[in-house]
Amino acid sequence: MASTTQPILRVEGLYARISGQQVVEDVSFSVAPTGVTALLGRNGVGKSSTIKAILGIIERDGTVEFDGERIDGLRTDRIVRRGIAYVPEDREVFASLTVEENLTLAVRQAEPNRALVDELFPELRTRSQQAAGTLSGGQQQMVSLARALLNDNRLILVDEPTKGLAPKLVFDVARVLKAAAETSPMLLVEQNLTVVRELAQDVVVLSGGRVVHRGPAAEFLDDERLVERHLGVAGAEDHHTPEGSGPDGGAR
Repeated sequence: MASTTQPILRVEGLYARISGQQVVEDVSFSVAPTGVTALLGRNGVGKSSTIKAILGIIERDGTVEFDGERIDGLRTDRIVRRGIAYVPEDREVFASLTVEENLTLAVRQAEPNRALVDELFPELRTRSQQAAGTLSGGQQQMVSLARALLNDNRLILVDEPTKGLAPKLVFDVARVLKAAAETSPMLLVEQNLTVVRELAQDVVVLSGGRVVHRGPAAEFLDDERLVERHLGVAGAEDHHTPEGSGPDGGAR
């Protein structure tokens, strides 16, 4: 098991490709065994591709260690079974299935955390028989988060959870993420710097598929010059840049 000092996730010399195009180049960083590490950067710099490469969803080379053991040679399903939850960008719910069916398909253990999910997502109880594809974007995001939290996780990878959501829903999602991070370490891709400030203890910043900054979140966010240089905004305000058309397909 991970010690208090050993990172839960270590990435070293990670390269990744999509359809033969290089999208991640020599990325190295680690995720602490507690709390939230935020993966930041402008659109199209490889944030989502880094998450997918860690999980083996896209072609990758390099070292990925989870709890001290290499997982870069494993299939995605075997990586997930080791206790890594994934909340993808754009929710990716099964639109034709009900909310309850979406949740049931995500269960990996004999006794899922239904009480926790019901507490965090009371609205999903009332919509359990509704087709997930008919939910609002915010409700679909709740389904996506609930699927991950049904299981006991040793690490949660969350990709752009507040993207496209109204301010009230951003607050709700941040509340759920904060609760989730109290039980499992988290690697979070997020554009809203207010959410990052609220949740993250560390940041890793990407530019052009490479790591350009690593360090404490508060220290980075308090340095307006660093934030402007790497993220293109003048300070740690809410940060939503327009969707791009980078190699990993949009706001990444």
